[in-house]
Amino acid sequence: MGKLKRAAIAFPLLAAVLLWLKTYIIYKTSFNIKIENSMQEFILFINPLSFLLLVFGLALFFKNDKVRSRFVIILSFIITFVIYGNIVFYRFFNDFLTLPVLFQTSNFADLKDSAATEMHLLDILYFADVILLVLLNKFKPAFIHFKGFSKINRRAYFLVATAILFLNVGLAETERPQLLTRTFDREMLVKNLGTYNYHLYDIFLQSKSSAQRAMADGSELADIENYLRAQYVKPNEDYFGIAKEKNLIVITLESTQNFVINEKMNGEVITPFLNEVIKDSLYFDNFYHQTGQGKTSDSEFLLENSLYPLGRGAVFFTHSGNEYASMAEKLNNNGYFTSTMHANNKSFWNRDIMYEAIGYQRFYSATDYDINENNTVGWGLKDIPFFHQSVEHMKEMQKPFYTKMITLTNHHPFKLEEEEDKFIGEYHSNSRTVNQYFATVRYTDEAVKEFFEKLKEAGLYEDSIIVMYGDHYGISENHNAAMSQFLGKEVTPYVSAQLQKVPFIVHIPGVTDQGRGQVISKVGGQIDIRPTLLHLLGIDTKQDIQFGEDLLSDGHRDFVAFRDGRFVTKDYVYADNVCYSKETEEPVENQELCDPYREKAMTELAYSDKIIYGDLLRFYEKDSNVNSSEDSKE
Repeated sequence: MGKLKRAAIAFPLLAAVLLWLKTYIIYKTSFNIKIENSMQEFILFINPLSFLLLVFGLALFFKNDKVRSRFVIILSFIITFVIYGNIVFYRFFNDFLTLPVLFQTSNFADLKDSAATEMHLLDILYFADVILLVLLNKFKPAFIHFKGFSKINRRAYFLVATAILFLNVGLAETERPQLLTRTFDREMLVKNLGTYNYHLYDIFLQSKSSAQRAMADGSELADIENYLRAQYVKPNEDYFGIAKEKNLIVITLESTQNFVINEKMNGEVITPFLNEVIKDSLYFDNFYHQTGQGKTSDSEFLLENSLYPLGRGAVFFTHSGNEYASMAEKLNNNGYFTSTMHANNKSFWNRDIMYEAIGYQRFYSATDYDINENNTVGWGLKDIPFFHQSVEHMKEMQKPFYTKMITLTNHHPFKLEEEEDKFIGEYHSNSRTVNQYFATVRYTDEAVKEFFEKLKEAGLYEDSIIVMYGDHYGISENHNAAMSQFLGKEVTPYVSAQLQKVPFIVHIPGVTDQGRGQVISKVGGQIDIRPTLLHLLGIDTKQDIQFGEDLLSDGHRDFVAFRDGRFVTKDYVYADNVCYSKETEEPVENQELCDPYREKAMTELAYSDKIIYGDLLRFYEKDSNVNSSEDSKE
């Protein structure tokens, strides 16, 4: 019996080992973590262990055996729940949870449909070790040690746990120097530090960011202003003010990626109306979304402020109390009535608070629309009735007006329940998400067509500039196999970066219509929308704090930075820490060719973060005067 006890494994240690092995299996089966060598594989294998040993080691200090066992089981469940939350989040967003995302609890009710799609019956297996621990605690087999530990054994236990932690950190720093400065690259942090240590580091970052505002002062803005003044490009004289005093209607095309434009699926045209309207518009075919975890809200933030979104969480939640110098505010000061239209709950994504900070004069939300069982699907009001009812609101608006509209139907999980809404069939692949995507894109295309018709009937079309842009990807990297089937080629990191292109279409009746459209192939992104549109309206942005450049300017630089550190230039794509040639779609021989652009991306992301975390625009004196074309050409 004594030998059996000596050979027994302690209950807390067993729980830690089970979770360690389970976490490693999850790394290999549920996450797409790229491993380049055996050292990275070893780091990935050991990185959950130190955290688990340390937290389960707390159980060794409990004197009561029952309390100790209960603590171990509850802790095992909580940690499993955390990693399961990451699994569900990763299935759609191809990303790991952050603390700010977890604070977005007001979204949970609205997100239930998308979340339920990513939860599977067999997911109960992720909790198998917790169930096993409950059974072992109930029947108490002899090979499990449930009693307390001596002081010497506790010291030895924590010494080993600490040694493993230092080994992990040391190897990670050797493999990836300055690892902790790469907070935007969550996969890199998880791969080297582990999911649990990454979450601890995320808590530290959240505490640090909260302190930044209190410590900030106006002097920090001076360096940023100097940088942006040097980057400013003058507007193109041929376009500046060409849409002066026209209404500005901006349509956010939910989850619409550029690969569907001018493309067919099973012989059927995916976006027939957008394909036609492009011929009568300024169409930017090398335009990328730049959103982070805030997705649609990030795209709105980019549109209004020409600042980068945050690498963690959504600005709409974390910094809705900040001072901003938005496009809406600029237009308010230039005689426009400004509004935003989204047939969803006012509080969803904290929009009711953030829209006030942005400066919209009116928010048309769910209460302003007739929403019933017959005109809703998935996330809410279908796009066709949304556009129909929105035009009725526009008729009552003071002119000129600026309104931003957010569509809903083409949203994950891409459902259409009524046959009359299906203008195209489904795709056939191993991904239900990809299969359904084309039908909802096609529905939104039809909705936009009807919107144009309604604008004409209402007499609003000729006096408006109509802008459409995709807010973020609809198909994540978790569906690469199905996308490879559709594209007819492997989705490499290079191809994946190119799939982040979204449509950006500027339609100006009387200017770009009747076959006078242009395809503009400059590399740009959502951060460039604000200066581009304001210059078309004849409003100068020379003194504004913005990182974007007018896409129509002759001086515009072909460059777009993604929130995760990737970037695209005229000749290169930087993805997965590799510099690719656009000409060959292969890594370039001289990887240093991307270094100047990488420095630019890091500088701008860091400066933008400083502005947001420090609320630096409260120190900025905004120019409220109407700007003229003469000012812009100085």
